[in-house]
Amino acid sequence: MANKTKFSTRCVHEGEIKDTMYQGIVSPLFMSTTYPWFGGDAEKKPYPRYFNTPNQEYLSKKIASLENGEKALIFTSGMAAISTSIMANVKTGDHIIFQDDLYGGTRNFIQTEFDKFGIQYSFTKGLDPKDFSDQIKDNTVGIYVETPSNPLLKIVDLKSVSSIAKKNGIWTMIDNTFASPVNQNPIDHGIDIVIHSATKYLGGHSDISAGAVISTEEKIENILNSAKNFGGNLSDYTVWLLERSMKTLLVRVKQQTENAKILAKMLDDNKNISKVYYPGLESHPSHSIAKEQMNDFGAMMSFDLNENVDVYTFLKSLKIIKPGMSLAGVETTVNFPMKTSHGLMTQKERDVQGIGDKLIRLSAGIESYEDLYEDLVQAINSSIK
Repeated sequence: MANKTKFSTRCVHEGEIKDTMYQGIVSPLFMSTTYPWFGGDAEKKPYPRYFNTPNQEYLSKKIASLENGEKALIFTSGMAAISTSIMANVKTGDHIIFQDDLYGGTRNFIQTEFDKFGIQYSFTKGLDPKDFSDQIKDNTVGIYVETPSNPLLKIVDLKSVSSIAKKNGIWTMIDNTFASPVNQNPIDHGIDIVIHSATKYLGGHSDISAGAVISTEEKIENILNSAKNFGGNLSDYTVWLLERSMKTLLVRVKQQTENAKILAKMLDDNKNISKVYYPGLESHPSHSIAKEQMNDFGAMMSFDLNENVDVYTFLKSLKIIKPGMSLAGVETTVNFPMKTSHGLMTQKERDVQGIGDKLIRLSAGIESYEDLYEDLVQAINSSIK
């Protein structure tokens, strides 16, 4: 099926496996890890670690289609997709530029593993295009970004970064998890490689761990060559569950995004909250860039509680909203980045990024926004010292 069909149709029908035996409308699940071989290239035969079992291949078509890419691979987690994609595109002596505001797990991977392999890296001092171009060296091979960023929802101008990279003959890679394919398609803005933690919006029900990478056939083949060695292939049962979940991707994310837009405005007016970080607010410093490159502003936000509000009491006082480590499920969750997603960073690194001890990250679910706001208000009021 070509990309001429609408996004909602592709969510449901792209990458379906036809049930040729019973004509059921749900894709069959092929659990086998062993397929026959009678000669020829063994790597072209289905084998889980080669990322080419029937369920793996068909779901990859759906994911590639939704990101307007040529091909995709599915991994066991977002970090498996991130680490494999980066390592497949770098060698000893190379240099990569990373934006300063990154998911804590990605930053920890860089700072823990790169020195072991003699890979150089630098973090930008800001997110303006010049901040990226200023970091380019003779041995720079790529630029890695994340927009909107985790947890402060900072925005990177994708067209500008892509233009800088192309002028210098280097690749670009993005973690598009926070936006999802519903709200942002980076390939359309010139980005080469798109990564998702499919644990989040693609799975959407807080019961799947998975990752995905999307690009051209040539670039995916390069990543696949490393992926076969590193492992990280997703089990076919989880692939099947992910394919089922993605059929409702659009309706879920649209509702979550609508809730986020309303909640962000309501929280922005709350006297017990000092700041709201959401690109859909006109007060956001990069609102105009987000409006230009995103289809909508997403379902993630963060906010700073006032100094007189106790964070731990606030978390314990919530009744509908669930404090949790992950995000993007149909249920609304909150997270304390200082101790969770960015807990591996040093205090100095968190201070530089603006991740304070009152910062709360919120992932809007599909519940009633009135009920959600009421829950937030009662929890805040119960936590004032």
